[in-house]
Amino acid sequence: MTGEKGPRLEPLPVEAWSDEVVSALRAAFPDRVVDSFLHRDAGSPPLPTSIATFMHHPTVTGPFLVFNNVLLRDPALSPRQRELMVLRVAWRTQSQYEWVQHARLADRYSITRDDIDAIAADTVAESWTPLERDLVAAADQLLDRYRVDDDTWKRLAEQLDERQLVEVPFVVGTYTCVAMAFKSFGVQLEANVDPSIAPAFPDSTLTR
Repeated sequence: MTGEKGPRLEPLPVEAWSDEVVSALRAAFPDRVVDSFLHRDAGSPPLPTSIATFMHHPTVTGPFLVFNNVLLRDPALSPRQRELMVLRVAWRTQSQYEWVQHARLADRYSITRDDIDAIAADTVAESWTPLERDLVAAADQLLDRYRVDDDTWKRLAEQLDERQLVEVPFVVGTYTCVAMAFKSFGVQLEANVDPSIAPAFPDSTLTR
């Protein structure tokens, strides 16, 4: 299976952003972030290619980013719990953009290199709590069978409240959807992001 070289869908350049695009971004991000996208100079970091690509359809992806920000900014699960599942999704879907970006931000969420290596090796890190093991198992089950198995659900229900239980499939489903978009659009890593910070996929040609 061979990956595309280069994007299938080019990021929308800032100069082509309509008022609708800017409004969608302001609904999803603080003004200072949107302003940093709009007012760039030679010293600015590269524009996130994911955001610029999604903005071809702001009426869909604007509200989607608002929803995604709930998982990031007002979560029921801890950031570490969420990121273990997200990394599992990224590895299983072989979405390079999602995998590398979340590995790059791992320290922010108390994710260690041992955690990342365990995700990639399909093993259990010695540091994982029983709950973390169950969350990674739940991610696998949702990817494989679209349902958390009964035994796993029972253990999760003993450790999580109802709000957290609701969030589990939403995290896995959301980031599976995002991985599908990244791979289908051929979203490329930004020029300043080194893919070698994360373990390579078994088939290195699957580069999205």
